[in-house]
Amino acid sequence: MFRPLSSRPSKLAFQTLNRSFSSSPSKVRSSAALALNEAFSTVPSKSNLTFCVGGFGLCGIPETLISSIATDFPEVKNMTAVSNNAGVDGFGLGKLLESGQVERMISSYVGENKTFEKMYLGGELAVELTPQGTLAERLRSGGAGIPAFFTPTAAGTVIADGGFPIKYKSDGSGDVEIKSEPRETRTFNGVEYVMEEAITGDVSLVKAWKADTRGNLVFRGTARNFNPDCARAGRFCIAEVEEIVEAGEISPDDVHLPGVFVDRVVKATDNEKRIEQVTERAEEGSGGSGSVVTGGRGRIVRRAAKEFKDGMYVNLGIGIPTMASNFLPSGVRIELQSENGLMGMGPFPKKGSADADWINAGKQTVTPVPGASTFSSSDSFGMIRSCKVGLTILGGMQVSSNGDLANWIIPGKMVKGMGGAMDLVGAPGSRVVVTMEHVAKNGTKKIMRDCSLPLTGKGVVDLIITDMCVFKCDKKNGGLTLIELAKGVTVDDIKENTGCEFDVVEGDIPLMDEE
Repeated sequence: MFRPLSSRPSKLAFQTLNRSFSSSPSKVRSSAALALNEAFSTVPSKSNLTFCVGGFGLCGIPETLISSIATDFPEVKNMTAVSNNAGVDGFGLGKLLESGQVERMISSYVGENKTFEKMYLGGELAVELTPQGTLAERLRSGGAGIPAFFTPTAAGTVIADGGFPIKYKSDGSGDVEIKSEPRETRTFNGVEYVMEEAITGDVSLVKAWKADTRGNLVFRGTARNFNPDCARAGRFCIAEVEEIVEAGEISPDDVHLPGVFVDRVVKATDNEKRIEQVTERAEEGSGGSGSVVTGGRGRIVRRAAKEFKDGMYVNLGIGIPTMASNFLPSGVRIELQSENGLMGMGPFPKKGSADADWINAGKQTVTPVPGASTFSSSDSFGMIRSCKVGLTILGGMQVSSNGDLANWIIPGKMVKGMGGAMDLVGAPGSRVVVTMEHVAKNGTKKIMRDCSLPLTGKGVVDLIITDMCVFKCDKKNGGLTLIELAKGVTVDDIKENTGCEFDVVEGDIPLMDEE
């Protein structure tokens, strides 16, 4: 608001203000243990604390802070760790699982951490599996003072309906001790939404590339991911960084996270930045496989590529979907989004140039294309839920005749977590294409009237592309229509290998593109 000249601060007042800012106490501490001690001094007990921990896989994890808790603070027990996943065995949050300091995990993905999976199925660990985008938004909302929100993600699944095992009994029986509660749901504009409560933590542990003495942070590459969201959600935030500079050396326009959200800064001393999957481009003339894909998988990949339209923003799941980007139709240019915080995902790096700060959602090393951008996990899934990303291609374990998809868990046996799949397929108005083999390796039918596995999304699939055919799904009224066949495959073959009835397109059935 404008004030008359007589009420404006004098030049002396501005000089005094500048001196007070320049003499503000530094937030930098000499060690992780010292910063953690100060954090613990703000709570009545070191037990039963909630930690919000940044990172995606091993990318952007605060390893120095995690190691300090494991070695310097054994009295920190019964902790709840809120993190997208739990590192790997012996690294990242895997250290705190192995030390027995974690009692409960709130995560979207178990990943390759065998200790995590074993402890959960054995009843030693409570796990609240949460869709990745929902987890990011719960953290962002917690840091923004918003107690709850509605999302289309997970509507019609066990996450919304309740009853999912949070904790098994530890007697080896496989019986469930704690089940999830049903969420409140509401309908907006004819679409069902699920209410999710925000998350706040006692302590946030995050990783950044650079900080100044005021706590302003700059992230690098896809190492940003969950870090800004976790930082905002904590009552006391400690940032572990690779470089510390004086206040003023970072331009205000270059600050990714303002220091108001950061209480302490420490220099990373555990400088090992592990990469879960070092993936590199085959050198020209090396005889590498490049983009050669043959057989049924090749047929699926080439047909999936026909779904790309010029100018599309696209999210591709790992495996077969990602291969489709190597077969773009002539004249078509697309932007590939990786839900861990990258728009404009490019090829694998050249041999010897893999960078731990640049990975895709499958934890593989990648490079950005010219014009790419990076952002936080909450921003990433905001563009997904709002249908700015118009096409998703992903794999499936089962698809129903109504377009239901199951692809994330086999109860009591395989627990990988849903990751971002529920968010990707749950965005109203987005197009979802499922690519998979028509039957499982043991001959089990994967396309059926009703899915027997827990759903990833209800009524979400638009198109199913298999090694045998292409089905169009009617998400509104239910039902499948056979619209293309693989060469040498008959309608009777499809009937024999499909667990539900379906319609057949009128006239001659087109052949899937095998070129």
